[in-house]
Amino acid sequence: MEREGEQLSARPALETEGLRFLHVTVGSLLAAYGWYILFSGVLLYVVFQKLSTRLRALRQRQLDQAEAAVEPDVVAKRQEALAAARLRMQEELNAQVEKHKEKLRQLEEDKRRQKIEMWDSMQEGKSYRGSARKPQEEDSPGPSASSAVPKRKSDKKPLRGGGYNPLTGEGGGACSWRPGRRGPSSGG
Repeated sequence: MEREGEQLSARPALETEGLRFLHVTVGSLLAAYGWYILFSGVLLYVVFQKLSTRLRALRQRQLDQAEAAVEPDVVAKRQEALAAARLRMQEELNAQVEKHKEKLRQLEEDKRRQKIEMWDSMQEGKSYRGSARKPQEEDSPGPSASSAVPKRKSDKKPLRGGGYNPLTGEGGGACSWRPGRRGPSSGG
């Protein structure tokens, strides 16, 4: 029995010494490389999560392909639905193209009509600009002519008579200044 008691007391001493050695070793390792270990652990966790989701998706796709290969009716229905969707999209695109072509034709017709009106007014001796602008103003989505406020004609009178211009000396009076002749000066 005495031997058993010695063995029991000797065993905990060895265990505590081993634990102490483990504690010192792990403690010094964590003190020196703790942040690196933490960041690498987080990085490994994130990479593992990403890979596991991709593997699940890949397995699901393989199962779906296997089921589709087994069931040709499903494949045929998918292809028909895809063809019908493409046909609908093409019809919509063709309708848009036709609308655009019609709009372009209408614009060309308006321009042609406007040119004809300008030509006719020029042949009659009238101002072609006034008649050419009328259709545009009628077509414009702005306010109507009845609701538009007419502009007042300004009654500006020249400051000093009809032809007053201080730079040319016309109509000025006693003082007259004329600009000098342009060109190289005559000197030599």
